[in-house]
Amino acid sequence: MALKIFAFNCTLKPSPAASSTDKLLQEVLDEFGKHGGEGEIVRAVDCNIKPGVKSDEGDGDDWPRLRRKVLDADVFVLGTPIWMGQPSSVCKRVLERMDAFLYEKDDKDRMPSYGRLGLVAVVGNEDGAHHVSAELFQALNDVGFTLPPNAVTYWVGEAMGDKDYKDFKTSPKVTTYATTLMVAGAVHLAGLLQRAPYPGLAKK
Repeated sequence: MALKIFAFNCTLKPSPAASSTDKLLQEVLDEFGKHGGEGEIVRAVDCNIKPGVKSDEGDGDDWPRLRRKVLDADVFVLGTPIWMGQPSSVCKRVLERMDAFLYEKDDKDRMPSYGRLGLVAVVGNEDGAHHVSAELFQALNDVGFTLPPNAVTYWVGEAMGDKDYKDFKTSPKVTTYATTLMVAGAVHLAGLLQRAPYPGLAKK
Protein backbone atom coordinates (compact mmCIF):
# COMPACT_ATOMS: atom_id res chain seq x y z
CA MET A 1 0.00 0.00 0.00
CA ALA A 2 1.34 3.43 -0.96
CA LEU A 3 2.20 5.64 1.99
CA LYS A 4 0.41 8.94 2.56
CA ILE A 5 2.50 11.75 4.02
CA PHE A 6 1.36 15.00 5.59
CA ALA A 7 3.85 17.73 6.50
CA PHE A 8 3.44 20.92 8.50
CA ASN A 9 5.77 23.76 7.58
CA CYS A 10 6.02 25.81 10.78
CA THR A 11 7.89 28.76 9.32
CA LEU A 12 6.93 32.19 10.60
CA LYS A 13 6.66 33.44 7.00
CA PRO A 14 3.22 33.41 5.38
CA SER A 15 2.91 32.33 1.76
CA PRO A 16 4.18 33.10 -0.82
CA ALA A 17 7.45 34.05 0.90
CA ALA A 18 10.33 31.67 0.19
CA SER A 19 10.93 29.24 3.04
CA SER A 20 13.98 27.12 3.82
CA THR A 21 11.75 24.78 5.83
CA ASP A 22 9.55 24.34 2.77
CA LYS A 23 12.57 23.42 0.65
CA LEU A 24 13.69 20.71 3.07
CA LEU A 25 10.15 19.34 3.47
CA GLN A 26 9.76 19.14 -0.31
CA GLU A 27 12.97 17.14 -0.46
CA VAL A 28 11.51 14.77 2.13
CA LEU A 29 8.33 14.32 0.06
CA ASP A 30 10.40 13.80 -3.09
CA GLU A 31 12.34 11.05 -1.32
CA PHE A 32 9.11 9.37 -0.25
CA GLY A 33 7.98 9.63 -3.87
CA LYS A 34 10.84 7.33 -4.86
CA HIS A 35 9.14 4.69 -2.68
CA GLY A 36 5.69 5.32 -4.14
CA GLY A 37 4.58 7.63 -1.33
CA GLU A 38 2.70 10.87 -1.87
CA GLY A 39 1.65 13.78 0.29
CA GLU A 40 1.33 17.48 0.84
CA ILE A 41 2.85 20.34 2.77
CA VAL A 42 0.71 22.87 4.63
CA ARG A 43 2.16 26.12 5.90
CA ALA A 44 0.67 26.37 9.38
CA VAL A 45 0.96 30.16 9.61
CA ASP A 46 -1.39 30.47 6.63
CA CYS A 47 -4.12 28.79 8.70
CA ASN A 48 -6.12 29.95 11.70
CA ILE A 49 -4.87 27.50 14.31
CA LYS A 50 -6.37 28.87 17.48
CA PRO A 51 -4.52 28.59 20.79
CA GLY A 52 -5.71 25.79 23.02
CA VAL A 53 -5.43 22.09 23.75
CA LYS A 54 -8.75 20.83 22.40
CA SER A 55 -9.41 19.30 18.98
CA ASP A 56 -11.90 22.07 18.19
CA GLU A 57 -11.60 25.56 19.64
CA GLY A 58 -14.76 26.94 18.07
CA ASP A 59 -15.76 29.24 15.24
CA GLY A 60 -13.05 29.95 12.70
CA ASP A 61 -10.68 27.30 13.99
CA ASP A 62 -8.89 25.54 11.12
CA TRP A 63 -7.47 22.85 13.37
CA PRO A 64 -10.29 20.27 12.98
CA ARG A 65 -9.65 19.90 9.23
CA LEU A 66 -5.87 19.98 9.72
CA ARG A 67 -6.15 17.38 12.48
CA ARG A 68 -7.96 15.13 10.02
CA LYS A 69 -5.09 15.50 7.54
CA VAL A 70 -2.61 14.52 10.26
CA LEU A 71 -4.61 11.44 11.20
CA ASP A 72 -5.38 10.41 7.61
CA ALA A 73 -1.65 10.18 6.88
CA ASP A 74 0.66 7.25 7.54
CA VAL A 75 3.58 9.60 8.16
CA PHE A 76 3.44 13.02 9.80
CA VAL A 77 6.42 15.33 9.23
CA LEU A 78 6.87 18.35 11.48
CA GLY A 79 9.17 20.95 9.95
CA THR A 80 10.43 24.00 11.82
CA PRO A 81 13.06 26.69 11.65
CA ILE A 82 15.20 27.41 14.69
CA TRP A 83 14.48 30.69 16.49
CA MET A 84 16.48 31.61 19.57
CA GLY A 85 17.59 27.99 19.79
CA GLN A 86 13.96 26.77 19.95
CA PRO A 87 11.28 25.38 17.63
CA SER A 88 9.16 28.17 16.19
CA SER A 89 6.14 29.43 18.12
CA VAL A 90 3.96 28.14 15.28
CA CYS A 91 5.42 24.65 15.75
CA LYS A 92 4.70 24.77 19.47
CA ARG A 93 1.08 25.73 18.80
CA VAL A 94 0.68 22.70 16.51
CA LEU A 95 2.05 20.46 19.25
CA GLU A 96 -0.22 22.04 21.85
CA ARG A 97 -3.28 21.26 19.75
CA MET A 98 -2.22 17.60 19.50
CA ASP A 99 -2.22 17.43 23.29
CA ALA A 100 -5.90 16.54 22.89
CA PHE A 101 -4.84 13.10 21.63
CA LEU A 102 -4.01 12.18 25.22
CA TYR A 103 -7.73 12.26 26.06
CA GLU A 104 -9.11 10.75 22.86
CA LYS A 105 -8.16 7.10 23.36
CA ASP A 106 -10.16 4.23 21.93
CA ASP A 107 -11.49 1.22 23.83
CA LYS A 108 -7.99 -0.28 23.88
CA ASP A 109 -6.38 2.91 25.24
CA ARG A 110 -4.81 3.82 21.89
CA MET A 111 -4.50 7.48 20.98
CA PRO A 112 -5.73 8.42 17.48
CA SER A 113 -2.11 8.87 16.38
CA TYR A 114 -1.16 5.26 17.19
CA GLY A 115 0.34 3.46 14.20
CA ARG A 116 1.39 6.70 12.52
CA LEU A 117 5.01 7.74 12.18
CA GLY A 118 6.41 11.09 13.30
CA LEU A 119 9.39 12.65 11.54
CA VAL A 120 11.17 15.97 12.04
CA ALA A 121 12.85 18.44 9.67
CA VAL A 122 14.82 21.39 11.08
CA VAL A 123 16.57 24.33 9.42
CA GLY A 124 18.32 27.40 10.74
CA ASN A 125 21.51 29.32 11.12
CA GLU A 126 23.87 28.63 14.01
CA ASP A 127 23.30 25.69 16.34
CA GLY A 128 20.25 24.08 17.85
CA ALA A 129 19.10 21.27 15.53
CA HIS A 130 19.80 18.55 18.09
CA HIS A 131 18.05 20.49 20.84
CA VAL A 132 15.03 21.23 18.65
CA SER A 133 14.71 17.66 17.39
CA ALA A 134 14.97 16.36 20.96
CA GLU A 135 12.07 18.59 22.02
CA LEU A 136 9.95 17.53 19.06
CA PHE A 137 10.78 13.84 19.44
CA GLN A 138 9.58 13.91 23.03
CA ALA A 139 6.42 15.80 22.16
CA LEU A 140 5.52 13.54 19.23
CA ASN A 141 6.17 10.46 21.34
CA ASP A 142 4.00 11.85 24.16
CA VAL A 143 1.02 12.18 21.82
CA GLY A 144 1.36 8.70 20.35
CA PHE A 145 3.48 8.89 17.21
CA THR A 146 6.07 6.22 16.45
CA LEU A 147 9.63 7.39 15.74
CA PRO A 148 11.74 5.33 13.34
CA PRO A 149 15.56 5.31 13.61
CA ASN A 150 17.24 8.53 12.47
CA ALA A 151 13.87 10.32 12.46
CA VAL A 152 15.27 13.79 11.72
CA THR A 153 16.87 15.54 8.81
CA TYR A 154 18.34 19.00 9.28
CA TRP A 155 20.67 21.74 8.15
CA VAL A 156 22.22 24.51 10.21
CA GLY A 157 24.34 27.29 8.78
CA GLU A 158 27.45 29.00 10.00
CA ALA A 159 27.19 30.93 13.25
CA MET A 160 26.15 34.52 12.55
CA GLY A 161 26.04 33.67 8.86
CA ASP A 162 23.63 35.00 6.25
CA LYS A 163 23.12 31.91 4.06
CA ASP A 164 19.79 30.10 4.30
CA TYR A 165 18.97 26.58 3.19
CA LYS A 166 16.73 27.91 0.45
CA ASP A 167 19.79 29.61 -1.09
CA PHE A 168 21.41 26.29 -2.02
CA LYS A 169 20.98 25.23 -5.64
CA THR A 170 22.19 21.76 -4.65
CA SER A 171 21.49 20.55 -1.14
CA PRO A 172 24.50 19.61 1.01
CA LYS A 173 25.37 15.92 0.75
CA VAL A 174 25.10 15.32 4.50
CA THR A 175 21.54 16.67 4.59
CA THR A 176 20.55 14.70 1.50
CA TYR A 177 21.97 11.56 3.12
CA ALA A 178 20.08 12.24 6.36
CA THR A 179 16.83 12.65 4.41
CA THR A 180 17.42 9.45 2.45
CA LEU A 181 18.22 7.47 5.59
CA MET A 182 15.23 8.86 7.49
CA VAL A 183 12.78 8.06 4.71
CA ALA A 184 14.14 4.54 4.13
CA GLY A 185 13.62 3.66 7.79
CA ALA A 186 10.19 5.31 7.84
CA VAL A 187 8.98 3.42 4.76
CA HIS A 188 10.02 0.09 6.29
CA LEU A 189 8.48 0.78 9.70
CA ALA A 190 5.27 2.22 8.28
CA GLY A 191 4.82 -0.92 6.21
CA LEU A 192 5.23 -3.07 9.31
CA LEU A 193 2.65 -1.03 11.22
CA GLN A 194 0.16 -1.24 8.36
CA ARG A 195 0.38 -5.03 8.50
CA ALA A 196 0.51 -5.31 12.29
CA PRO A 197 -1.11 -2.39 14.17
CA TYR A 198 -0.42 -1.80 17.84
CA PRO A 199 -2.74 -4.00 19.93
CA GLY A 200 -3.34 -1.54 22.73
CA LEU A 201 -4.57 -2.78 26.09
CA ALA A 202 -7.17 -5.49 26.45
CA LYS A 203 -10.02 -4.52 28.72
CA LYS A 204 -10.42 -6.70 31.79
